[in-house]
Order: sequence, then structure tokens, then C-alpha cells
Amino acid sequence: MKNEIGLWIDHRKAVVVTISETGEEVTEISSGVEKHVRFASGNSEDGSVEDVRDRQFQNHLNSFYDEVIALIGSGNPIHIFGPGEAKGELAKRLEDKGLHGQIVYAETADKMTGGQVAAKVRALLAYSNQR
Repeated sequence: MKNEIGLWIDHRKAVVVTISETGEEVTEISSGVEKHVRFASGNSEDGSVEDVRDRQFQNHLNSFYDEVIALIGSGNPIHIFGPGEAKGELAKRLEDKGLHGQIVYAETADKMTGGQVAAKVRALLAYSNQR
């Protein structure tokens, strides 16, 4: 049996739940970034500073997504949950790495604990096994 991966993610952290024949493992990864704040400005000088800040923020997120991808590995089905853009950005990153086929399920969800993610993945597995 392959491991089933449940993943709740936003820009601040990821909660990764691995369900296998031997049990469950919950791992939290912090991105280390604070909330992304965008400043509107009329002059181009501020725009270039904002562009630099946006690039730094995106580079930091890309490193975070790579860390999450390294943890989940390849070949395991992944169920992704999250409240905002991060789940889509991670899915795009998986696609860029040739791993898009691993995504079984993606859903918008509010904040979830590791136990809630695990319960959701178990329920999805039970449903798919009944079909």
C-alpha cells in the first residue's frame, strides 16, 4: 500500500499527515514568512521596491513549497486542503516538477489541525474504497 498524504497549507505553514499501514504521522512545516502585505503607490520608485519585496516573498515561498514537496516525496497520492492561494501554488509547483498526477483531491478549507486533516483523508479513503 502506498502512503496517503493529507496536506493542509497556507503561506505560513503546512500540516502534512502521512497515513500508512503502520499508522499516521503528522509533521508541521513553518514557512517563516509573515503575512504578505502589498502597498499601493503612485510613483515608480516605490513600485521597484515593492517588486523586489514581491520577488523575495515569492522566492521564500518557493523554498517553502520545495521543502513540503521533499517531505511528501513522489509516488504517493496527495489530498490538498487550504484556505487561500497556497494550495494552488503548491499544485502548480508539483506540476512543474512532473508530480501533478499525485494530486487526488484539492479543496478549500479553513484552518485544520493534523487530526482534522487525517480524519478528512481517512473519510476520503473510506469513500473511495466503497466505490
